[in-house]
Amino acid sequence: MKGTFPHWLLQNNTNLVSLYLKNTSLSGILESPIQSHVNLEKLDISDNKLSGHIPLEIGACFPELRSLNMSSNNFSGSIPSSLGNMIILESLDLSSNGLSGKLPDLLIKGCQHLVVLKLSNNKLQGQMFPGNASLSSLIRWLQLDNNQFTGSIPNSLSKSSDLVVLDVSHNNLSGGIPQWITNMIVLQVLDLSHNKFNGILPLNLFPSSISQVYLSNNRLQGSLLNDFDCENMVAIDLSHNNLVGRIPKWLGRCSKLRYFVLKGNNFEWKIPRKLCKLDRLSLIDLSSNHLYGSIPSCLRVSANGDISDQLGFGISYMSFGKYAQSKPIHLDFTTKSVSYTYVGKILAYLSGLDLSSNALIGEIPSEIGNLSTIQGLNLSCNKLVGSIPPTFSNLQKVESLDLSHNKLEGNIPSQLTQLYFLSVFSVAYNNLSGRTPDRVAQFATFENSSYEGNPFLCGSPLSRSCDATPASNNSRNLEGKDEDGFIDMNVFCISFGVSFIMMLMGIIAVLCINPYWRRTWFSFVGKIMNNCFYFLVDNIPMLSKYRFYQPFT
Repeated sequence: MKGTFPHWLLQNNTNLVSLYLKNTSLSGILESPIQSHVNLEKLDISDNKLSGHIPLEIGACFPELRSLNMSSNNFSGSIPSSLGNMIILESLDLSSNGLSGKLPDLLIKGCQHLVVLKLSNNKLQGQMFPGNASLSSLIRWLQLDNNQFTGSIPNSLSKSSDLVVLDVSHNNLSGGIPQWITNMIVLQVLDLSHNKFNGILPLNLFPSSISQVYLSNNRLQGSLLNDFDCENMVAIDLSHNNLVGRIPKWLGRCSKLRYFVLKGNNFEWKIPRKLCKLDRLSLIDLSSNHLYGSIPSCLRVSANGDISDQLGFGISYMSFGKYAQSKPIHLDFTTKSVSYTYVGKILAYLSGLDLSSNALIGEIPSEIGNLSTIQGLNLSCNKLVGSIPPTFSNLQKVESLDLSHNKLEGNIPSQLTQLYFLSVFSVAYNNLSGRTPDRVAQFATFENSSYEGNPFLCGSPLSRSCDATPASNNSRNLEGKDEDGFIDMNVFCISFGVSFIMMLMGIIAVLCINPYWRRTWFSFVGKIMNNCFYFLVDNIPMLSKYRFYQPFT
């Protein structure tokens, strides 16, 4: 079906209860129907190309609607207040349009049976709920993300204790995170990321039901030492805040955790070995902190590959009865030197470990090479020593491998050329030596920047040829040093002469200026000369006897 909205369908079918016109290439302006349709309960015109303003009288035209979906169109203007006349409306989805302005009071106060409210991806402004308006206490699903809301999270929302999903990410909200979130005993998804929230995380913030927590890109402070209940937690992203202290040991109890991101904070201390207990982990990102110590050899990450798991990638909440909804996991992860956002099913095949930009020391555990499904491995900008483990040749699915800016030594294992999916590779700025890997397979695509900063590496693509290796140059230098006594004699003589003259001139200057030191100096020289004179007088006779003494042969 193409063209404008088919009002004739409603006019010729006055008893129509449900009308689904999703993704039917409808276009043009949505006009108000000639008469009200009191029997219509469900209207879905999502995923079309409808434009213009939403009709001001839409609430009066469809007073008995229970479900209205107008998402993914090109509607603009403000949200009509008449929507508040749909007093039995249970599900409203106006997301992914170009709507602007504030939320009308009548919508919040009139629709007191709302279970699902989705207004994401618009240009809505002002406070979330104007005045003292309270949202329906029946609300289970609230998505206001990707708008321009300001202010704080209203306390009136605390009455909606049955919330399952609360997503207000990508706004301009500020203030602290409310303590009452702890009382949301069925809350499963909490997304407050990309706002301006500040202050310390409330005690026991996460209810036991929670599975996804996104608090990234805020201004949160404090530590994570409080004992949170994480039995059902699958994804936690606290990146780019001002959190401090240690990585908490209670994470070892998060047996279902798959995605763990603390990037861009001020965490210190060592990487806790408790993380080794989490055998479902697919992604660990602890980059850009102040962690030190060695890398635990027991760390494990692996791609799960099971998209049917309800904990995975498109969680369906069937407790809404006829309004089944899904909220896929979404995460930002830097691989191939670019930050990507991964959403939904693709996460089933993502596996990564990023410990870059810390102060980690020691050798790279050879066990890291056993992470055969890992796609991104970044250990750059640390203080790691030793050699590159040959076991890295087992990383058969790795696409990005960054070991740059460390203190690694030895040769680059030639077996790495067997990594056929590798598209980004860097060992720059280490102390590696020997020949670069053969220019075969993926390694034929890596340029000088992948190896620069290693003075003893040679071979293509570097300009340094292996025909005149650093070892042979060092040998010639050592031979030259043996011949000259390891010192350039000309330089030595000149330096000695200049130093002697400067010292002598300094002594003369002091004696000329200070009469006390002049008298002391001449007295000292006189005593030395007298001692030398009497020494010679006493010992010359003995020396004369020794001179004429001839031993028997």
